[in-house]
Amino acid sequence: MAQDVKKLQGRKNNLITWRFIKNRLMTVFAFGTILVMLCILISVLITLFVNGLSGLSFFTLTHMTAPQGLPGGLLNPILGSIIQVGIAIIIVVPTGILGGIFLAECSNKKLSTIIRFIADIMMSVPSILIGLFVYILLVMTMGYSALAGSVALALLALPVIARTTEESLNMVPSAIHEAGFALGAPKWKVILFICLPAAKGGIITGILLSISRMAGETAPLLFTSLGNSDWSWNILKPMASLPLTIYQYADSADDTWIKLAWTAALLITLFVLCLNLIARIYVDRHRKKD
Repeated sequence: MAQDVKKLQGRKNNLITWRFIKNRLMTVFAFGTILVMLCILISVLITLFVNGLSGLSFFTLTHMTAPQGLPGGLLNPILGSIIQVGIAIIIVVPTGILGGIFLAECSNKKLSTIIRFIADIMMSVPSILIGLFVYILLVMTMGYSALAGSVALALLALPVIARTTEESLNMVPSAIHEAGFALGAPKWKVILFICLPAAKGGIITGILLSISRMAGETAPLLFTSLGNSDWSWNILKPMASLPLTIYQYADSADDTWIKLAWTAALLITLFVLCLNLIARIYVDRHRKKD
């Protein structure tokens, strides 16, 4: 009997030791992975700052692009990106939020499952295929335009916002729904004035992350807005953007264009970093208030 107890105790000790070793190994692996990713991120940021900061000046931000050999800036690509991303936001934010509400509140499970599956597929589709789809849908009928580029960017962000909205609404406690119904409020008022404000942290985070993705996309714009070396306010005509400028200038033999490509890449990176920081700060403050 004593020998059996000793054997069981020995097995228990061995099991505890083995679990301790596995825990240590996984902890080291996790920290090592984080360290590698941080090193990659820091190296990318350092490269962008070293190559792009020298070209960042008041002249660059206030002058339009110029032909090779002449001094030029990035004013029209910057404003073109702002216009196209802004139009995409106007299109996709209401549509994505309404889609997320439908997925979260739809009583038809089969229909919501199909829509959710399509949204998940759209999130994994390469952006160049979205560009080709919009090319066939709009460009072949109305020509290259900033509007077509905005539609392509909106299609990229739509599934992200819809799924983020759905998940945020699903995290709202059911007691909040029931309290609204108990007060006699109709379902649309419960969703609009109770559930959406309760889930606004996750929804806004999804919107900001979607804007970050749209700001850096190049492939869809190659088939839609095409780019423009001149200034243009007309959204029905080709329009310049920072990603397209980087694509055109980075492979140039002109050192000035290459320098501007690094500066444009730095501007996009700073914009994306600022949006991510805003999203993180907002979510943290929202959680503290809750």
